[in-house]
Amino acid sequence: MRKIWFESTVPEEFRPMFEAVAEGISPGDRVKADPYHCLEEAHAVMAGGRVYDAAAMERAPRLLLIARTGVGYDKVDVPAATARDIAVVNAPDAPTVSTAEQAVTLMMTVARSIKRVENELNRMLASGRRKDIWGEYVALEMQGKQLGLVGLGRIGGHVSGIARAIGMKVVAHDPYIADERFDELGVAKADTLEALLASSDFVSLHLPLNDETDKLMNAERFAQMKAGAVFINVSRGGHVDEAALTAALDRGHLFGAGLDVTDPEPPLAGNPLLGRDNVVITPHVASATVVGRPRLVVHALEQVLQVLRGERPPHLLNPEVWEAVRGRWEAGL
Repeated sequence: MRKIWFESTVPEEFRPMFEAVAEGISPGDRVKADPYHCLEEAHAVMAGGRVYDAAAMERAPRLLLIARTGVGYDKVDVPAATARDIAVVNAPDAPTVSTAEQAVTLMMTVARSIKRVENELNRMLASGRRKDIWGEYVALEMQGKQLGLVGLGRIGGHVSGIARAIGMKVVAHDPYIADERFDELGVAKADTLEALLASSDFVSLHLPLNDETDKLMNAERFAQMKAGAVFINVSRGGHVDEAALTAALDRGHLFGAGLDVTDPEPPLAGNPLLGRDNVVITPHVASATVVGRPRLVVHALEQVLQVLRGERPPHLLNPEVWEAVRGRWEAGL
């Protein structure tokens, strides 16, 4: 029987999906000593947050597939997998709704200064003094404002629908998306990132992390943003130069920021973004809703089972290896 490797423990609730055709294995209580324990036996990997580089793959000579339980695959060395005839898939549809809703929640939380009000109120109540929070309260409305989306894929597209429903004008910059998609979503197209940053009241990132997008938001980019704008990132922490973001906030150029991702994760103690009243940080939990978390597993596991049946999965990131993978499957690896 072929074996599916899970990163920590085999989730009991998903056993009915695979137990007729495969065995679930995991590092179990050895996860700290050797997080890749028993990977040698695996025919498929359910990849969550661990790194899958050439060294990890060398440990697994039977491996046919690495399945990411999410849309991002920056921790999987796809060229290394391709060189070893290992298929890599992701689950691009699974986190769409939950991550889009988190982006909008962060926008609203920052715009309405919820964190500052909560902190001020708690301090006031704890001290027994009264303070004119009403008079000092500064907040933004979103209706009529421009949202600039950097990336108009599944998540960015869903964010655009929510934003338009509350009366925002939505503009996006994404050179990889056809004009017809912009028209379909009712989103205006910004030909350059500079133009989008300079004109948007809210800027939200929705793009993959790669060499082109690493530290995309640096000091120059933050300076290009409209004064008083709100910055949102629910994609990857590596997109942002956090020192540059901190500097933009310190000088009052930005109204605030909402981040579901940081670099590193979680942020280190002493990170100047922590504790700020105008910065809201959640620990990369956008997709971890009560329906979103199992959906990530199901979408990835369904593709694992397809490959273990010799069927081509729908979200191959390296389709050029499929025939070789199918040949290895037929050979009984």
